[in-house]
Amino acid sequence: MTQLADFPISRKWPARHPERLQLYSMPTPNGVKVSIMLEEIGLPYEAHRVAFDSNDQLSPEFISLNPNNKIPAIIDPDGPGGRPLPLFESGAILIYLAEKSGQLLPGDPHERYQALQWLMFQMGGIGPMFGQLGFFQKFAGKEYEDKRPRDRYVAESRRLLGVLNQRLQDRPWLLGDAYSIVDIATFPWIRVLVGFYEAGELVGIVDFPHVTRALGAFIERPAVKRGLTVPA
Repeated sequence: MTQLADFPISRKWPARHPERLQLYSMPTPNGVKVSIMLEEIGLPYEAHRVAFDSNDQLSPEFISLNPNNKIPAIIDPDGPGGRPLPLFESGAILIYLAEKSGQLLPGDPHERYQALQWLMFQMGGIGPMFGQLGFFQKFAGKEYEDKRPRDRYVAESRRLLGVLNQRLQDRPWLLGDAYSIVDIATFPWIRVLVGFYEAGELVGIVDFPHVTRALGAFIERPAVKRGLTVPA
């Protein structure tokens, strides 16, 4: 039977607690989705820092777990049927953890698919667009004289924020009264857009009061505060 030690990644990041879920991550918007989820559901886990400055994500050990060389990734030693489950892609991990724990994903099929559509909205729109805007605002892109690429991502980010603002106009969370994996997936990206990327003024975040209200409620949750610092 496969054991945690059989995974090559465990040689680079040895597990001190092999009975716990193993998280390989960094405190980026995609990374903290999983640490926040784990804190919310109370599942014991062990976090390993995949350091970008030393290109850990390009190491053979990490690529053996995620061939797309992106964080986060996990190994659950107690996966389905008691077999270890390796998994990458933050959205897939959120769904898995929700189903494993029976938390933060509606059980009713109609409501469940509503949740999944908003999760896909984040994965396909919010994350990629905000990430590209961050490149042009915070990193090397700000040196480009041609501002048309940046402005394209600004316009699309504003459009996406408008969709979220409309959705949150008459509900506290994206699915309604119930906090869910959709919020865990979405709000770390809004937080980094206005914080780390320093793009709040650029996108006119004040024009989206329902988004900023929900973001404020999100970052006040104790599990969110803990998850945002993982891995240390």
